[in-house]
Amino acid sequence: MKPIHLKSILVGLFMVSCPSLLHAEKRPKKPNIIFILVDDLGYADVGFNGSKWFETPTMDALAKQSLVLENAYMYPTCSPSRTAFFTGKQSFRTGVYTVPVLETGTDQENIFSRWTVEKKHTLFSVPLAEAGYQAIHLGKWHIVGPDPLHELHMKFPLKEKLTQPQPGDFSWVAAHKSKAIQEYYPEGRGFVKNVGGTYRGDPALEAGGYKSETMGYHAPFSNPFIEPKPTDSWLTDRLTDEALEFMEEHKDSSFFVNLHYYAVHRPVTSRSQTLMDKYMGKEGDAVTGQGLGPRRKEMAAYATMVESVDQNLQRILDFLDAEGLRQNSVIILTSDNGYNGGQSSNDLMRGSKGYIYEGGIRVPALINWPGQVEPRRSQVPITVLDYYPTFLELAGVDNYTGPLDGHSLTSLFKKDDRKLQKRNIYWHLASQYKHGTCSVIRSGPYKLIQFLASGELELYDLAQDPLESDNLVTKEPLLTKRLLADLVHWRQSNAVPLPPNAALKY
Repeated sequence: MKPIHLKSILVGLFMVSCPSLLHAEKRPKKPNIIFILVDDLGYADVGFNGSKWFETPTMDALAKQSLVLENAYMYPTCSPSRTAFFTGKQSFRTGVYTVPVLETGTDQENIFSRWTVEKKHTLFSVPLAEAGYQAIHLGKWHIVGPDPLHELHMKFPLKEKLTQPQPGDFSWVAAHKSKAIQEYYPEGRGFVKNVGGTYRGDPALEAGGYKSETMGYHAPFSNPFIEPKPTDSWLTDRLTDEALEFMEEHKDSSFFVNLHYYAVHRPVTSRSQTLMDKYMGKEGDAVTGQGLGPRRKEMAAYATMVESVDQNLQRILDFLDAEGLRQNSVIILTSDNGYNGGQSSNDLMRGSKGYIYEGGIRVPALINWPGQVEPRRSQVPITVLDYYPTFLELAGVDNYTGPLDGHSLTSLFKKDDRKLQKRNIYWHLASQYKHGTCSVIRSGPYKLIQFLASGELELYDLAQDPLESDNLVTKEPLLTKRLLADLVHWRQSNAVPLPPNAALKY
């Protein structure tokens, strides 16, 4: 029998008196990250940004404990926003300018969009997996095309826009579950699990689509990447169920939950009759136009979908609190573009989804991390491109060498960052949807739009004119000249491609 040394006895007594140290090695050294992307949720569709009609009590309470980003920007449509989010690159680098099926015009007016993000573009999930994160993707994926292998062998630029199968056509499913195409799905790109992600941008895959009985949101779900369960009822609930199960399974390690709700994207359908009755009996908001007009019933149904997302956020917060994970979890909540016209309204901003104006690209956004993020509202403009480098920094990844177009937001966690405040933000839309092709620069409070086919310019002071109603080009010629020079220099230095009919050289 070996002698017991005094040092061993003292160490044992110390560990017993400090039981928390017994589990120190099991604690994740890196924070959990929960990224919640709501589809088509407008800037003013939440109470913490002033809505008096939509009810989002969980978001509003969380916002008071969070960094709320007043000037958070996406692209005008989901495909470039999601591509930029996953790759950290401007959409022109991946060739994704809008949802392919939404493009209008000819190959002379457009650089028709890609659908599939090529493997040469590394998604943030890959370096995070290498850093030890267990990551799940839930909901809308939309960065793979209906026929990716054929698409990637096509000659670009395309002569015609890409198309997608009609609702009820499931002939693509077998191929998409094959090893070759799974390389372009979450499990082939750093995630350990995919629930519900397909090529499609809405959940209504069944025959009838938006006019079907379930509309993709009510069970039974027609999504071939969601295994049916007897408890299925509402898609948003089911995706949250899966997120909670994953967090429970991986609570002893660092996890990344990439929760991209299909809600509140069309088709609009009521969550329940009780909620529908509540909103139909509620007075509309004359300031924003929410709950008013001939589409009031559609807005009410949309409101039930917004409230459903809010209720599911509460389920996530309750789980984190119950498991003691809240302090070590970063929660980011935002939207992929502005609200879809007709579903909602915001008379305080110009435009909606599809437009480069504020209503189409400015979105609600908050970052919550108890003790690490100073709760406040910040006016510093940020962009979807900033999330990738933020994730890397949170994960402690300091050796990533791939090109990134954004900046980490961690410097904003405690106070505003002057460098971020003073930088320029750029957009480039080389295909047409709601308006012509254009390039855009936001510098300070000013936003300059250059339409590529004509060279026409629009300049707005967003601080004074969020409706973008007063074009300052003729009133501010020196400012216009300076911003245009910056925009042209950005295009030149980045070899940004222009459509064939562009009236510009650079």
